[in-house]
Amino acid sequence: MKIAFAPAYRVRLLIIFFMMALVISGITAIPLQWELSILDRLLGMQSFAASIWPSLGEWISRVNSGVQNGYGQYPFLAYGTDWLAFAHVAIAALFIGPLRNPVKNLWVIEFGMIACVSIIPWVLIFAPLRGIPLFWMLIDMSFGVFGIIPLWFVRRDILKLAKEP
Repeated sequence: MKIAFAPAYRVRLLIIFFMMALVISGITAIPLQWELSILDRLLGMQSFAASIWPSLGEWISRVNSGVQNGYGQYPFLAYGTDWLAFAHVAIAALFIGPLRNPVKNLWVIEFGMIACVSIIPWVLIFAPLRGIPLFWMLIDMSFGVFGIIPLWFVRRDILKLAKEP
């Protein structure tokens, strides 16, 4: 059984989903020190998971050590991830316009799509300069790949709405 949603309803639903994803991914940057300590216990070098995927375990433990030592000695470094979180929340707020008037604010959806596509060259340029391993680069690029999917459907449905009398 196929469930069909009206384009206007689907547009709003997908925009809310996209906004929530942005806010959640941003907010998770704030308690990074605590999150990495947990992730290190679960996937780091001392975990069972590291016996299955050693390079992931090494990377998680290395990042955790860097954050714990960096934030411990220089707590102002955490301010950079606080700003990252703020940027996610601020960008999510931008999507209130399309929630109110999707046709008039189509440009916001297209802005989001451009940002999603731009993630790929951004990662390909800066990740190697920072010593980020390939598997983590793929994870970072997946935000753009998966982010553009709901926005593509939103754009398609907004264009349909724009043609309606």
